[in-house]
Amino acid sequence: MKSEYDLSKMKSRPNPYAAKLKKPITMRLGEDVLEYFKGMAEETGVPYQTLINLYLRDCMTHGRKIDINWQ
Repeated sequence: MKSEYDLSKMKSRPNPYAAKLKKPITMRLGEDVLEYFKGMAEETGVPYQTLINLYLRDCMTHGRKIDINWQ
């Protein structure tokens, strides 16, 4: 950086994208589910965690509901 730049007087402002950041969580997934997404990740070149996030977002966007019948 050039020495003539004086950034000490710059005012900070909030990050407008902060609300859209991802939150780290711990999730327990079945081995078969994990292998499915890892395989898809190898095919597409997209990280498996991103694929899982995209799939869940698609379910959310389309209002998909799971049908659970405990017997």
